[in-house]
Amino acid sequence: MERASQIALVVLAIIAVVAALNALGEIAAPMALALVMGVVFSPLSRLWSHLGLGAAGGAAASLTLSLLFICLLGLLLHPLAAQLVEQAPKVWADAQDLVRAVRGLASGLADATREISQAAVPQANAAPPLPPTAAPADQGMVEMPSVTDALMVAPAVAGQVMTFVGTLFFFLLTRNEIYDWVARRLASPAQRGQVAARLRDAEVTVSRYFLTITAINAILGLATGIALQAMGLPGAWMWGVVAFLLNYIVYLGPAALILALTFAGVAHFDGAMVLLPPLAFFFLNLIEGQFVTPALVGKQMELNPLLVFVALLFGIWLWGAIGGIVAIPLLLWAVVLRHGAVLPATE
Repeated sequence: MERASQIALVVLAIIAVVAALNALGEIAAPMALALVMGVVFSPLSRLWSHLGLGAAGGAAASLTLSLLFICLLGLLLHPLAAQLVEQAPKVWADAQDLVRAVRGLASGLADATREISQAAVPQANAAPPLPPTAAPADQGMVEMPSVTDALMVAPAVAGQVMTFVGTLFFFLLTRNEIYDWVARRLASPAQRGQVAARLRDAEVTVSRYFLTITAINAILGLATGIALQAMGLPGAWMWGVVAFLLNYIVYLGPAALILALTFAGVAHFDGAMVLLPPLAFFFLNLIEGQFVTPALVGKQMELNPLLVFVALLFGIWLWGAIGGIVAIPLLLWAVVLRHGAVLPATE
């Protein structure tokens, strides 16, 4: 009975924590992203320390580099986004042509079926032909957000940016003190040093994993850009950057890019050529997922695919795109800590 009560309390605690994280998503999501980036930047922090920079100087340097990187990505992706918006009318017209062609094919099949039915039964018993139905009016395009809408959203976005910047800076500044504090709270005095060391080992493992995945994504993005450039797709190198970014969100990121490349193929090509961009990325991603990543990541950092998929879905449900980005690093950290028996004092 006591064991069942403990399990029930644990379940209730988990539900309460998930509900709180969901309710506080505007704060918790940028904080989680900042913590993950702080772990990824831990090698930089050690480099700044070896170069003689203090804790504050190293944290400021890492923060500056991260913000410059984010701004650079924004500048690179802006022309591609503007290009897609500009070409949306052509894609919309092509989609309407496809819908009309499908409707015509379906109408022809219906007429042929009706004629066969009329020929097979007496004319008196044949049902009169149905009057043609008017095609539904085309729905209007979705209105673009106005300046007022942007001004309403701006304070929330600014708050999330400040949360991210502050959390990343102070984590980089005090991460060793944080690990020591966690060790004091979770372990006995004799085991605190071991727990703190294993927390740092988990940080190194996650950082190494993330940096390896970053290198793989960079190669995938480069190969995608080369393939799309060879096809003559405008903005091919920008699509390579998008492939680099979206591949961090396993499963769903590549699927979203395949849809986007289908959109771009319809906008720029005709006929069977519209399928070449998504098919090219599909095969490149297949090679990366089946051969490159398993060879470079190694067996020691592999995770169960079902566990990865569930963690990804949970992260996206909880915090959207940010949750999809941080889900796998946080899962890996938890698995490494669990494997290393980081919490001996709680047993």
